[in-house]
Amino acid sequence: MKDSSKYKFGTKAIHAGQEPDPTTGAIMTPIYQTSTYVQEAPGKNKGYGYARGKNPTRVALENCIAALEGGKHGICFSSGMGSTDAVIKLLRPGDEVITGDDLYGGSYRMFTKIFEPFGIKFHFINMLDAANIEKYVNEKTKLIWLETPTNPTMQIIDIEACAKIAKKNNLILCVDNTFASPYLQNPLALGADIVMHSVTKYLGGHSDVVMGALVMNDDKLHEQLYFILNSCGANPGPMDSFLVLRGIKTLHIRMERHCSNGKKIAEFLKTHPKIDKLYWPGFTDHPNHAIAKKQMKDFGGMISFTIKNASLEDTFKLASSFKVFSLAESLGGVESLINHPATMTHASIPKAEREKSGVVDSLLRLSVGIEDIEDLLADLKQALG
Repeated sequence: MKDSSKYKFGTKAIHAGQEPDPTTGAIMTPIYQTSTYVQEAPGKNKGYGYARGKNPTRVALENCIAALEGGKHGICFSSGMGSTDAVIKLLRPGDEVITGDDLYGGSYRMFTKIFEPFGIKFHFINMLDAANIEKYVNEKTKLIWLETPTNPTMQIIDIEACAKIAKKNNLILCVDNTFASPYLQNPLALGADIVMHSVTKYLGGHSDVVMGALVMNDDKLHEQLYFILNSCGANPGPMDSFLVLRGIKTLHIRMERHCSNGKKIAEFLKTHPKIDKLYWPGFTDHPNHAIAKKQMKDFGGMISFTIKNASLEDTFKLASSFKVFSLAESLGGVESLINHPATMTHASIPKAEREKSGVVDSLLRLSVGIEDIEDLLADLKQALG
């Protein structure tokens, strides 16, 4: 599908970036399992020289993800952290980044342990009111990095308001769109410069691939980020690219089920006597619910909650007592997962820092899958009981 812009999301998910194989007519993009390509003469090839730089299976996936985000360029990486790493490598010592105080632990670890020693300064701030960003902008600021919804307390950040601040101050705005997926939210349309995905999650959707992606419209940004990929080598393989292309074909259907299951589970937890705080942006009393309603198509299948008067031991016992939900890191797969952020996804954040944003020992995070809702609710009832 050469021009996918006129088609709706589900049609793009199945066809964008993909053409029948010109050799055989195969409807599925082949797995080009090769490290190099024969050249007719030195420097004269068919668009492919060495597979670290480009691979036809990966190019099809990159074009598909770009189409889903309404972007011009897509670049895939070997992991979500590989794509995050590439964005920060746009910066130089002395540059400053403004980011949120509720952030995926792997991003926090990379920012503080890898890039701060190179002289890049990170401000971890409350972004619930985008105007708060203005206080931290100075001549050294180069990038605003945000997640929305955030991991794990589901904070909703106003992308459009952040984009206005970025444009006014000539900053790059990069949005980690992993929790929403392109089905629910499109940051480029709201003014972002770069969209980042941990493709491992909803895009892949089947917990069998680790991958990341960046999408952008700006030609120069694409050239810089592609140069970083090719130079530093965080490229995914063709088999993984094929698996994600296959996973994306059902993204729209899966997301509808993630959202409907998530809504019913959130409503069940809201009235449960053992639940203290509940984080799900679909509730009208959730902070910035109106912004979520404005910039998202639906509210997703990610939910976090704390248990009343629960010790760490109590929380561990509960997390280990589920039968359908599996205790594991990651999210966004067809199967439901439960996670203990303080000791799993966010363990790299110092306790005092993570507790400021609500990542306490009694917090659990659900990635609601697409199983039958009756079985998921029954599993919650027995575990909480």
